[in-house]
Amino acid sequence: MAELPEIMVLSRQMNDELKSKGIKSVDVIQEKCLNMDVGSFKERITGKTIKKVYNKGKWIFFELTDSYHLLLNLGMGADILYHNLDECSAEEYQCRFNFTDNSGFTCKFWWFGHIDLVSDKELSEHKATQDIAISPLDSNFTLDYFKKVCSGRAMIKNIILNQKKIGGIGNVYIHDILFKSKLHPKKTANSLEPSQINDLFQIMVENLKYSLDKKGLAYEKDFYGKNGEFSKDYFLVAYKEGEKCPDCGKIIEKIKTGSTSSYICPECQKL
Repeated sequence: MAELPEIMVLSRQMNDELKSKGIKSVDVIQEKCLNMDVGSFKERITGKTIKKVYNKGKWIFFELTDSYHLLLNLGMGADILYHNLDECSAEEYQCRFNFTDNSGFTCKFWWFGHIDLVSDKELSEHKATQDIAISPLDSNFTLDYFKKVCSGRAMIKNIILNQKKIGGIGNVYIHDILFKSKLHPKKTANSLEPSQINDLFQIMVENLKYSLDKKGLAYEKDFYGKNGEFSKDYFLVAYKEGEKCPDCGKIIEKIKTGSTSSYICPECQKL
């Protein structure tokens, strides 16, 4: 599942490639991925031009002309692929956007992907995105902001995964972030020492920046169909149940943390 680094790679590439392009037509194979009927969707979006593309948490936002936004969520995973002229690299897709210069892109959702078209007036009330918090790679994500986030009594893992508090992080990068911080995922946020909050803040930002530099996870594709470079070899404890901890040599465990599972070193991350 794509998280902040992968979404940022996609949105940046899409902005570079699609800005100022006019939407000629849309082919919709699966109506369920839209927030309205196909006819209304096609009528409203045809003829609009893309002004810019950016991300908010795990969502990709397209600012369109005529005061509209197209919102794209990859769900549990998706291939969002660019095609030039009359060539289309995707054999299967739920939706295909065609531009006036004969380029376009396809959306092939693995599971739960969604495409919403809303007016700018409706955007502030769009339930799925209206409360998404700033991400650790936003310029206004400061240590002071993070300290306020960590004032609650919830588990620190749940705090970081809560999109209303921190946008963009899911159950992929969180394992190594907590391991590097020497924090058990079940430790309550308001029990952290100031030095632990400082360390967690720095490690979280550095870890996500490093993955972004590697162009995201190795099993995720960018806008041009190229896989990222962040492979399993870069993980320390994540998805390495039964292997030795790289720091102390203890065996890495997989534990339940509420509705999710976590990979931890029982020695380095004591509760």
